[in-house]
Formats: sequence, structure tokens, C-alpha cells
Amino acid sequence: MNIRFHSSLTVLASISSLLLSGCNSEVSVEPSTQQPDPVVVDIPIAFIKRILPVDDNGEAISFDLRDPSQFVPGAALYIKDRAGVSAAEVNITDRAFAADDDSQTPVYDVKDLEVSYDAQRLLFSMRAPEIPNADDDEQPRWNIWEYNRSTDQLRPIMTSNLVAGSGHDTAPVYLADGRILFSSTRQRTNQAILLDEGKPQYAGLEESLRRPASVLHIVNSDGTGIEQVSFNQSHDLDPVVLQNGKVLFSRWDHAGGDKGIHLYQMNADGSDLEIVYGRHSHNQADNNQPLQFVQAKETPDQQILLSLLPYVQSRLGTDIVNIDVTNFIDNMTPSVASPGMTGPAQKSALFDNVQINGPISPDGYFASVYPLWDGSGRQLFTWSQCRVFDPAQVLESGSDEVRKVLPCNDELLALENIQAAPPLYGLWMFDPVQNTQTPLVVAQEGLAYTEVVAMEPRPVPANTQTAAEFNGELAANNNGALHILSVYDLAGEDVTENGLTVMADPSQTPAENRPARFIRVIKGVSIPDEETLDFDNDGFGRSRNQLMREIIGYVPVEPDGSAKFQVPANVPIAISVLDVNGRRIGQRHQNWLQVAPGEVKTCKGCHENNSLAPHGRFAAEADSINLGAPANGSPFPNTDPALFANVGETMAQTASRINSILYPQADISYADIWSDPATQTPSEDFVYAYRDMQSSVPVSQSCAQNWTSLCRITVNYPTHIQPIFELPRQILDDLGQLVELRTCVACHNVADQDGLPQVPAGQLDLRGAPSTDNADLLTSYRELLFTDSEQEVLDGALVDRLVAVFDGQGNPVVELDENNEPILDADGNPIPVFTSVQVNNLISTNGALSSAGFFAPFTTGGIHQDWLSPVERKLLSEWMDIGAQNYNNPFDIPAN
Repeated sequence: MNIRFHSSLTVLASISSLLLSGCNSEVSVEPSTQQPDPVVVDIPIAFIKRILPVDDNGEAISFDLRDPSQFVPGAALYIKDRAGVSAAEVNITDRAFAADDDSQTPVYDVKDLEVSYDAQRLLFSMRAPEIPNADDDEQPRWNIWEYNRSTDQLRPIMTSNLVAGSGHDTAPVYLADGRILFSSTRQRTNQAILLDEGKPQYAGLEESLRRPASVLHIVNSDGTGIEQVSFNQSHDLDPVVLQNGKVLFSRWDHAGGDKGIHLYQMNADGSDLEIVYGRHSHNQADNNQPLQFVQAKETPDQQILLSLLPYVQSRLGTDIVNIDVTNFIDNMTPSVASPGMTGPAQKSALFDNVQINGPISPDGYFASVYPLWDGSGRQLFTWSQCRVFDPAQVLESGSDEVRKVLPCNDELLALENIQAAPPLYGLWMFDPVQNTQTPLVVAQEGLAYTEVVAMEPRPVPANTQTAAEFNGELAANNNGALHILSVYDLAGEDVTENGLTVMADPSQTPAENRPARFIRVIKGVSIPDEETLDFDNDGFGRSRNQLMREIIGYVPVEPDGSAKFQVPANVPIAISVLDVNGRRIGQRHQNWLQVAPGEVKTCKGCHENNSLAPHGRFAAEADSINLGAPANGSPFPNTDPALFANVGETMAQTASRINSILYPQADISYADIWSDPATQTPSEDFVYAYRDMQSSVPVSQSCAQNWTSLCRITVNYPTHIQPIFELPRQILDDLGQLVELRTCVACHNVADQDGLPQVPAGQLDLRGAPSTDNADLLTSYRELLFTDSEQEVLDGALVDRLVAVFDGQGNPVVELDENNEPILDADGNPIPVFTSVQVNNLISTNGALSSAGFFAPFTTGGIHQDWLSPVERKLLSEWMDIGAQNYNNPFDIPAN
């Protein structure tokens, strides 16, 4: 059998004898004349062997990266004492489950194989067989298991059934201190915070709302001390501990829409989270599906081996690439620290012509790779060569003749109707020094070797546990802090009109002339599954893109664009930059940040979503435009001398050192602390305070009195926005006498004071009654956020206004019959076609600045000038900016 290999490789063993020994009665293989070369490798190996998964109709089962708890029974874990073909393989997982019959087919599932640093233990995920006739919530979960080779002991890490059943646990790896890091749907800390927020405990769904989010946790080796360390709202998968102690993992970025699965890194305690690679590297020239970055491995020379896979594929197999994450943040984007490099950053690790998205891959497919740590540069890998069915063989109906399988070549692949044969995965070793590829385990038809590790010792990684900057006082309060060097820094570019020095000088740029005034801190809301709470999608409102959001609070932006403020630890947060009115002035921050307790996380500046410039990895970004204070002990130029600076400090650092680190507050407030009162008049202080609201406020009474890290601004349209339109507003004369009592709904109504039909003012109906178009939405919500039809009063009734339709030549359009002839009325005249007149929505889910039509009447000179108070406008703005949802607390939605 002639197997297609990379042109630089030679074969040291007879492949045909290995393949033929595994052939079943369904398939025959062409023989080869190659001669065997004996190979003996004196290291134990462990691997997972599984039945090629097919459904009841014999079709290949699809694997979905977005479903880490997917159960495909038919896998088992094996060990060979020596990595040679002749060494016996021993099943070590069958003992965990009593067989129900005499079948040799495993009915459980195994994946995510990892080896300890001393090479004596194996760590993996395993799921017990299905329980017949049991409901989904009664079925077994994925659990973490460990096998000790020296004692031949197999054990689950979580021995308590209650603890083990609290979530699906996958992808375990050993930390340097002996603990185990893994991905889990149990969301341990998140559920505790939900309880503190007054909600029930539940595992929140990932942002496509299909299944619970699986995020990173740590557990002691005896199953105790489980703690959550990553707080993405979608999945965090496939962690690997790098030699420098950092945890590299695959994060599904889905905030505000799917962006793909990228590589991130953090410390083991969750601090110093940052993207490493891949935000703009999914689409490659020969791919028709975006490829995701999963199943990372580090090589001894600190390169990253990675699998490229689409979200869903119906075959086992991937391409393995080697990625230079040291010098690149994207395939064609080097870090600023590596100027002149052009890429690509990712290159095929073994064979050059693996085509993941094509119908047939000329160089076959890989299932996994594992680098050896003995200094040889060798790699273990599981691989299926390219195979096709013989196109010259024609089988008659009902024939029991076997289908002949041929190895791929250019001539066969050029045929139009060539058909791929089932994969045939074997276990191999690649030796770059000898330039050879050696078989280690016999390939067998219908089976696949999907994961492999070598049980050889490797260096214990550094034990990196804490943030680069740590504050014990913050940690004691379970808070961290964010420090933004300048919001005027756009990927290293100064976007101020006259330069940052002029912007930061209050004598040259008074506060009222600065575009960036405040920062809004936003928290993601965990969405429960239907078993926890069943609510209709109209609970989200006009758009589900932002799901539900809560606001932690507001802090000021200093004159140089810097900000330093506390945030609650261990929650998913995002930030928005606001103008003086509290309206977002840039794009939404669509990636979740987190801080560990005590962590002070520094960000250089801002970034546009479509920009290819390096962003999110501190060392890869351009230097900050904010150089900080020029000297010790002196104030910033033309500022209050009481705020003396240390060299290099941002204004936010100086203010927080002298006045303490601010915590976000519910109210937007400004006080000019920077202008030197001896040389200039300070800018006017102001506050948009909820205490000035005359209708319901989106904060609890206790938080209104004492704002804490557990306080949230939660805006529900029916509770907090609709009452603004129904609030009676007193109009007083110069003597303070009541002249008029106004409400928005008096004019924006379908009936006047006498109950007679009227056209709502501005064609806008602001009533709080259920909409006739959708009873799950209030009429005002529907009118404000959806297009509608213009109305008029006709014969005493309010109806949609209809106008005649004209064609491109200005002729009236008439109704036509099936023969395209005009339809005539009783008088013999053509019947004209009429249509309604569209009224556009005034409010956009893109935010307050995209809803200028709504705010225009309330501005200076507008017909409703000063009708809304500043805090009401602030409430409306923040509600629009976070997505203009119908509800932002799912438990406030009326039950179905």
C-alpha cells in the first residue's frame, strides 16, 4: 500500500502489514512492497482508542467545539509499557464500570488525556454510560479521573456523588503545586455571587443560550477546595500550564455576538488575564469555514502546537500547526516588540497539505499531537492517511463484494466523483533529526487513536499565582482595580485634537471641553436555562445581541484620559467611555474582563473592534501615549499643587494615591479637583443623582443608601422607563403656582382627554398597555424601538394612513389578475394599490448617541426642553447604551 507522506519524510516500517492486520471483512487494502524496520522506543505511552462514531443510520456523528459535554460513547484509555508496535496495550478504564453484557465495546466516553510531571499519573475526563430511560438531569456527568501507574490505582478526583454531579468537568491539567485545573459548568463562584445578588443559584448559559458555560476551576488532588478562576460568559476550554507558569487556554469570545475561539492566558488564580493570539486569524485563503484555535500544547522550545477546527465537523481530524505566539498576536500581525516580522505566525507542524474544510485532505488528518521532552524534538501524533474508494470498482446492487480502498494520489484526487474512505487512525512518532515517521500502534478499521501522551518526566512549570500588581487592602474586600492609562490612546495613537498635553492641562482645556468624562462599568447577567426559569425571548426586547446587562457604577475620567477605580473581583465586567451627559461615545467593549481579589490590572487605552493593531496583550501593544508626570513632588502643569505627582504617574494614579482608589457609584457626579483655584475658576460641579428621581429607581433601597461591590443598577423597561412617560409633571409660574399638570402619555396617546380617537403626538404612542402587535411588550417599547405605520383619524376611527403607490415613471400602480391585466371595480375603473407609510423607530439598541431623534425634543430649543430632568436623561441613556433591553433581570420577567 503506497501511503502519501510529506515529501521530506521516509518510512522506517512496513505500513501495509500494519494496516492489513487491522482490516475487517468490509474493506480490503492494496498491498505494498515496503520492508519493515524494527523500532523500539523505551518510554511508556498512554492513548485513547475509540470506535469511529456513527449514528443509528451509519452516518458520522458531528463534533461541536461549543459543546464540551458532548457524550460519544465508545472510547477507552490504554497504556503501553514501551512505545513499540510489539508492546502489549492494557485497558485501564474498563474496570471503572461493570459491563452490562459480554460486548467488548465501551459504553462510556474518555477524553482530555494529561500526564503528570513525574510521569507516574494520568489525568483525564470520563463519563459513565447512559442510564436507560432517565431524564437529562439524571444522567451521569463528565468527571475527572486519575490513574496512578506505580500503584495501578484508578480513582475519581471528586469522590462525593453530590459534588461530582454538580457539573460537567473536562480538560484537567496538573498545576505546579499539585492542584488540578479544569473546565467545568459548575460555575462555583458565579453561583455564590448570584445568591449574594438575591437570585437563585444556577449555572448560567453561554451566550448562544444553548448550554451552560464551561469555565476554569481549580481543585485539590483529593477533590476538596473547588474554586472558580475564570469568569467568561461563554466557554473557557483546553487549559495547558506553560513552562513560565502561565495558563494558556481557548476562550470562546461571544460577548455581543460570536467572534470565535481564541487563545488567552492568565495566572493560575485568574489574574493577569489577556488575549494571546487569534482574534483576526480565523479566515484563511483556502478555508470556507472559520477555523478555531483549540487543544494547545507547548513544546520544549516554547512554541505552541495547536489544532485548527471549525465549530462543527462530521469527521474526526484536524490540522496541527505550530504558532509563534512570542512574536505574533495574529497570523499576519506581529507584536510591537517584533517590528519587521511579516508572518505567517502559524505553520503546519507536520504535513503541508492538510485541508480541514475540503471533502478530502491530500495529507490526511491528525487527531492529536504530543511533543516529547527528552531533547530529541520528537513528537507523538495520531494520524489517518488520505484514503479513497477505488473509482474503477463498480458494485452491483446486493453484492457482498468488499469496497476496495486506495491511497490518495494526484490522479485520484483530480477525479470529479472520487469518494473518501473512512479514516484509519494509527499512532505514530515523528523524528525531525532522522526525518522519519514511525508507526507505534497498529491502525484498525473502524477504530481511531484520538489522543496520546508519553509517560516521561518533564520539568515542573514555574508556580505563578499572583497578579503583576497586587493590593492587599483590595483583596481583603474581595475587590480588584482597573487602571486605564488613557482613554485617548487608540492602539498607541493619540486621538485628541491638540495632543494629550493640551488635553490634560485644565488651563488650556477646561472640563466642559473634554470629550471623555466618565466610565461606566458593566456586568454580564447570567441567563438561566429553561429548567431554572422559562421566559420568552421578548424578555430581551428588540435585540438579543447584548443579552442582559447590569451596571456596577460610574467613575470620572481624569484630564489626561486616565482612570483608576475598584471593581468587584471574580465577575465578568466591561467598560464604556461616556460624555458629559453619560452617553457612550465609542464602541461597546465586547470582551469580558476580570480581576482576581487584590489585582490591579493596567490597560493602555482603547481599541476599535475592526482594527488589526495589537490589543489586549500588554507586552504586544504599542507604548502608551501617556508618559505620566514628568517629575517627583510637583503637580501636573497648571493643576492644584495639593495633588503632587510621582514621576511617571498618570493623573488617576496620583488622585487615587492621595484620595484613595474610587469605587464606582450609581450616580454620575463630577467635582473639579484639578484646576488650580489660585489661577483659574474651577469648572462647575454637578451630579445626576437617583435621589432626584420622582419615579422608580433601578437600585435597591439599601444600595441607594450605601453603595457596595454587590450593588447593581438593573434597568427593566416596564419598571423604570415606562413610569417616566406616565409621571405627572408640574408646570409652575413665576410665583410658584401650578399652571399645568403634564404627562407624556396625555399627548402620546390614541385617545384625547374626552376618550375620542386622536393621532398620537409625533406618531408616537407611549402608553403602558400591552402592544397589540406583541402582548409581551408594552406599547411604548414597541413604538420606540420598532418601525410602525403612520396613523390618521378617518370617519371617527384611528387607522393606518394609506397612500397610493406609483411606479418609477410616476404612474399609479393598480391591482392585476393572474393574466397581468388590471382588475376593475364596479364602475369599470382600475383599482389602485395603496400602502401604509412607515414611521421609523426613535431608539436604537446601538445606544443613546444612535438615538438622537429621541433626545432632540429635550435639548436646548427643543419642543420639550427641560421636560426630562438630568437624572432621567441619564437613566434613559444608560438603558439604551447597554442594549435597550425589555428586562435586565430575568427573574423580573412575568412568568409564562
